[in-house]
Amino acid sequence: MKKFYITLAVTALTMLMAIPAQAQIDWGLRAGANIVNMKMSSSILGSKNNAGFYVGPTVKFTVPIVGLSFDASALYDQRTAKVVDDTKGVTEERKQQTIQIPINIRYGWGLGDMANIFLFAGPQFGFNVSKKYSDWTWKSSQFSVNVGIGATVLSHLELKANYNVVVGKSAVAVDGWAGNSRFNSWQIGLGYYF
Repeated sequence: MKKFYITLAVTALTMLMAIPAQAQIDWGLRAGANIVNMKMSSSILGSKNNAGFYVGPTVKFTVPIVGLSFDASALYDQRTAKVVDDTKGVTEERKQQTIQIPINIRYGWGLGDMANIFLFAGPQFGFNVSKKYSDWTWKSSQFSVNVGIGATVLSHLELKANYNVVVGKSAVAVDGWAGNSRFNSWQIGLGYYF
C-alpha cells in the first residue's frame, strides 16, 4: 500500500510539473497549527488537549486560466492527543509525526496581485516517522483529503484554514485497548512566497 501512495504522489507531482511554460511558479515556506479531532472506534475512550503543528517548503503553480492554481508542499506534521480511558482511570499521550505531501487545486478571485480569496481541495499523502509505542501501532502511510479557504495579500503572504480528513485508520491498538483511531485535524497556517 505504501508503494501505491508513493506512486500516486509522484504521478500527481509530475502532472503539476507538466503545466505549460506560461504558468507562474512561486516557491515559499508554510507553517501552522493543527487542532486535532481524534476519532476512535472504542466507545469507552475519549480524547482531550489535542494539538500539533506543521512546517515545510511549498510551491504554487498559477496557470493561464483565470483564477486557477495548484499548490504542493512537503510538510513535517505533528499531531498530539491525550487518550482517556475512564474505566481504568488512565490518560496517555499519543504523538503522531509524519511527512505530509498535500496537493491542492485552488480557485480564487479578487484584486490580482494585491489581494485575493481562494477555495481549495485536494489529496494529501502521509508517511509515518513516529516513535513506536508498545500498545499502539501507527500506519506506515495514510491518505487524507483537504478542504479549505485562504487569502493572499500582496502576492507573498498567504493565510489558509482547512479541515484534513483521514481516509482509513491512523493507528491500531496492539492489545485492543484503544481500538482504531483517526487523527483528523483542523489546520490554520501562514505561508510566505519569495
